[in-house]
Amino acid sequence: MMFFRRKRPPVAAYDKTGKIPVIRSSICTGEQTAGFKDLTSGRFEELMLIRGEDDLREFLYRYQVEESEIKREW
Repeated sequence: MMFFRRKRPPVAAYDKTGKIPVIRSSICTGEQTAGFKDLTSGRFEELMLIRGEDDLREFLYRYQVEESEIKREW
């Protein structure tokens, strides 16, 4: 029996001038979603469900974002 390691998804680019990384948190359930918010329209583009530290690290790696750049919204 062979075991395979899960491949990491490729790094994806985003428009750093027009969008900011945001994590939206639900006050009631605590569910967190990561994505990007358009600065001009205010529209949120949901990309990932964040269930723990591993998912957050995956988001940071995939989109080449620093944790200090992320804004939190409730």
